[in-house]
Amino acid sequence: MDAKTRERADTPLRAERGEPQDRRDEVRPEKPADQPRALLRDRLRRHPYAVVGAVVVILLVLAAVLAWWLNARNYESTDDAFIDARTVTIASQLTGTIVAVPVTDNQEVPAGATLVEIDPRDYANALAQAKGQVEQAAAAIANLDAQIEAQNARIDAAKKQVEQAQAALTFSQQEAARAQDLLSRGAGTQQQAQQTASDLRQKDAALLSAKANEVAAEKQIAILQAQKQSAQAQLEQANASRDQAQTNLARTQITAPENGRVTKLSAAIGELAQPGQALMVFVPTRVWVTANFKETQLDQMHPGQPVDITVDAYPGRVLHGHVDSIQAGSGAAFSLLPPENATGNFVKVVQRVPVKIVFDGDPGVYLGPGMSVVPTVKVR
Repeated sequence: MDAKTRERADTPLRAERGEPQDRRDEVRPEKPADQPRALLRDRLRRHPYAVVGAVVVILLVLAAVLAWWLNARNYESTDDAFIDARTVTIASQLTGTIVAVPVTDNQEVPAGATLVEIDPRDYANALAQAKGQVEQAAAAIANLDAQIEAQNARIDAAKKQVEQAQAALTFSQQEAARAQDLLSRGAGTQQQAQQTASDLRQKDAALLSAKANEVAAEKQIAILQAQKQSAQAQLEQANASRDQAQTNLARTQITAPENGRVTKLSAAIGELAQPGQALMVFVPTRVWVTANFKETQLDQMHPGQPVDITVDAYPGRVLHGHVDSIQAGSGAAFSLLPPENATGNFVKVVQRVPVKIVFDGDPGVYLGPGMSVVPTVKVR
């Protein structure tokens, strides 16, 4: 009897004992690898709400990450940024004793306020002397103008004398000609001819004298005009000396060039100030942000874009500004020792480019050069 025949013969016996009639109906024991999966499926069936909650949380996290990425790609930020300003070294432009220092350290002053006062007496005396020289030169020019005017009158008189002498000479020539004509025809006398000839010579000499006086008067006017030019040059020099004296006197009052603060004050009353000597450092109120962005961050950046600025000194406070300009070149290109990429081994390094960011209106807080900030530029 084969296996199939035996299986059919044993079927009724299995049915009577309650055993499965077919081997395929038998429950096979689970393998050890299927037990964790079965346990997980069992737990998931027993906690369906937890499963749904976990799925919702995962979807929310993915959505939040996607939203953050979509928003973050619209901004460029850097922590390599600081407050910048054009600080001014206040120095003396002349020599003198400091008589007043009406400011103190870190004091805020308006434009035009007096910072240091130098003894002005010597410079006031120099100004008075220069003004006297100007007045003297002006008086000399006025005197020469009067002389020139009088000499012009003399020249006019000399010209009239020349005209009179010329007319008298012409008449004498005519008289002498008539006397000679009458003498040649026997109608005149020798005495009359001699008188007219003598008168002609006198009139000729008078004309020569008048012309000489005219030439002398014209030469004198040339001399006076040359003297006037020299006096005008002296007046110009005196005016220059007066202007310089006025400038020096004004420089005894050292004033603030614009609104700002006094820092590193070294001036003291009684100190002898020398030209070029630093007396203090002046920090203008007008400041901006210099942000060194990576060159890979500049693709979408251009002037006019809005910027949110956070200052390390004022956490939690956001200031607003905009991009003013982008430097034409990396910061390394304008350093004291710029890189020479054509020499030695070259290693490519991402460069940083300074970007100037100005504030929209008054920041409302004190900002000084060198303070750390973090600007965030909206590029899209």
